[in-house]
Amino acid sequence: MHMADALLSPAVGGAMWAASAATIAYCSKKVRTGMDDRKIPLMGVLGAFIFAAQMINFTIPATGSSGHLGGGLILSILLGPYAAFLTIASVLVVQALFFADGGLLALGCNIFNLGFFPAFIAYPLIYKKIIGSTVSRPKIAIASMVAAVAGLQMGAFGVVAETVLSGISSLPFSTFAIIMQPIHLAIGVVEGLVTASVISFVYSAKPEILQSAMEDRLAVAHPIRNIVVGFLAAAILSGGFVSWFASEHPDGVEWSISKVTGQNGVKGSEQGIHGALAALQEKFSFLPDYSLKKTSGIKHSDSQASLGASREQKPEEKKTKGSKLDKTVSGIVGGMITLAISFLIAFILKRRVQTA
Repeated sequence: MHMADALLSPAVGGAMWAASAATIAYCSKKVRTGMDDRKIPLMGVLGAFIFAAQMINFTIPATGSSGHLGGGLILSILLGPYAAFLTIASVLVVQALFFADGGLLALGCNIFNLGFFPAFIAYPLIYKKIIGSTVSRPKIAIASMVAAVAGLQMGAFGVVAETVLSGISSLPFSTFAIIMQPIHLAIGVVEGLVTASVISFVYSAKPEILQSAMEDRLAVAHPIRNIVVGFLAAAILSGGFVSWFASEHPDGVEWSISKVTGQNGVKGSEQGIHGALAALQEKFSFLPDYSLKKTSGIKHSDSQASLGASREQKPEEKKTKGSKLDKTVSGIVGGMITLAISFLIAFILKRRVQTA
């Protein structure tokens, strides 16, 4: 559900940057007050795991569309909402800056849509209410499904609202929403199943992790080495191998817009802030589209100006499937960068506590 810059005006993109930055500052303050050394590795490996998991698009049957895990709810359940928001923001920054997955102008929107709604609405107001005071596997399954669907529906509606408010595309609100919401309902069901499976695994191994997150604290009473190793292994396996089998169908946003417009992409401006940010992204994205080599003859700024800037076919080019080596390198390198950034954030917050 990554938005591209072509959908956004500078005003809306800038406003969402400000909203996401303010939320990051608030979450940093909350995390800083309860930082525990034993939770830092968990933030890192979960960030790497979500990065790798988002590379795996799964086909939505009978639609010609695909979806991928958002991960915000998993992070919220295991880390609490504040650390979860910081972690998903790290994942999306790495994707946009180094892999050209989602635009830089749209980064604030993507962080808000994929982070705020699951962390601060779906998790506390739906998941925790269903779970109640006692955790059990049936409750985990029901709560994960309902909260994942709700969070993704809110995120999808956010995409529609931000696009229409920008007013730079011809996408009509009602038609866009009518197509966007059902396809993301299907994606949300899959996310709910994955979330329930992951949380059930953690509940079996270290139930105290769930309890500490539900109490909005980061302290973990017992070592979590096995969980950390397990998620690290899952990140390497997902990014390095399972990503080979990712669906080649357009994701929910791209599919929805193609249904509305009848085109493969929406061409955006190559001038002003759109062009400047596209040029900046081209300089930093050393693995654009999760590929070792940039497509010859295609300016990256052109691809960023079109809707399908992240994973799918652009109007200007013929889509070519990346090699297994491309995906393996991208998955492992991206996961390690995300791991390092998550560690760095936690380390900085911990140092600020010590020097305060």
